[in-house]
Amino acid sequence: MKVRITLFGALRDADSRGYIELDMPEQSTIAALREALQHHVHDHAPPISAGLVQRSAFASEHEILHNHRTVPEDGQIAILPPVSGG
Repeated sequence: MKVRITLFGALRDADSRGYIELDMPEQSTIAALREALQHHVHDHAPPISAGLVQRSAFASEHEILHNHRTVPEDGQIAILPPVSGG
């Protein structure tokens, strides 16, 4: 399945389009998607730390998706990096 990952925060620098598309097997978990995205970022956007992907949250349009969850059937995901500031 094709998964479209919308990028936010510092991760937007990983692709000028504001999203990354990855091919994943059907019923992939968020953990598997996280790992695939870490490899993609390492290979295609070296200034972005794969560690930032590890610390980020994944979300569907309606909820935060934890690692054990499967990728939604529509393949639409957002990745939300941690924020800081005051």
